Amino acid sequence: MKIVELCQKNSVVSQYLAEVRDKIIQKDSMRFRKNMERIAMCAAMEISKTLNYKEIDVATPLGIAKCNVIEDQIVVASILRAGLTLHNGLLNVFDKAESAFIAAYRKYGNNNKFLIQAEYIGRPPIEGKVLVLADCMVATGSSLLIAYNKLIDEGEPSHTHIVAPIVSKAALNYLSKQLPHKRVTIWVGSIDEELTNKAYIIPGLGDAGDLAYGTKI
Repeated sequence: MKIVELCQKNSVVSQYLAEVRDKIIQKDSMRFRKNMERIAMCAAMEISKTLNYKEIDVATPLGIAKCNVIEDQIVVASILRAGLTLHNGLLNVFDKAESAFIAAYRKYGNNNKFLIQAEYIGRPPIEGKVLVLADCMVATGSSLLIAYNKLIDEGEPSHTHIVAPIVSKAALNYLSKQLPHKRVTIWVGSIDEELTNKAYIIPGLGDAGDLAYGTKI
């Protein structure tokens, strides 16, 4: 499994990430959603450099131009609901991509222990395609792994790119043992070191779904 931390080198991603973390700027939910969308677009541009291309002839008003276009068929998948903030950004770049959605959430029991519930999935066939799986925050890696396994249960993608603005170190350690090493790349904005006793990321940014779409019951 390859890990690419986008903020290791200075770019505008660092600015967007600083703003989604800022507890004052977070009060503007539209700006929060827009910054997440921008981070996704930056990640998508990096992913595009890894894809397969083919040369085609394009007729211009004055002649024929040789152009390279993406050959891979892409499926953009988002984990509801926070992942929706990234979905449009990915589609802005991969405008010919198909879409998939999966609902996964924590169900808490006693002593802050929780199980991951996955109750809905809608996806096209994924066999042989490039899967781009988006989630805003990856704390333990459990929900992302469940989502990945459900998405591929009827066909293996040629490669999977995971886009996550903030990921914990613990989640990366867990996923590195669970995901196929040669066919998965994780594109993260930043890797955070700590988790609380309820498995929330520190410093993180809070609940991305609530910040983007309001609190839920």
